[in-house]
Amino acid sequence: MSTVSYPYVEVRENGEAFIVGETFRFKVRLLVEEYLATGADAAQLQSEHPHLTLSQIHSALAYYYDHREEIDQEIESLTRLMEEHRAQQGESLLAKKMRELGRDLP
Repeated sequence: MSTVSYPYVEVRENGEAFIVGETFRFKVRLLVEEYLATGADAAQLQSEHPHLTLSQIHSALAYYYDHREEIDQEIESLTRLMEEHRAQQGESLLAKKMRELGRDLP
């Protein structure tokens, strides 16, 4: 059985996948979140992240599609955690002040 290789993706011991370059590491999950939220193609993602090459982006997206369930679960878990944190924080001081002034936040 052959092993699939992602030349620009490094998976750490904790399971987090990173796009690697000579001077940086960029989480695959972050690129995937942007990809899913915007529907951007690889060229559009590259224009937003000029430090990434198209090869790195394609490698990261290939990794995502081969590990879709676990990355989607990670995104869902982090989203849920963020929503819980926001709920615990209550209304921000800015929102409270704007409400007191009779103004809505954008």
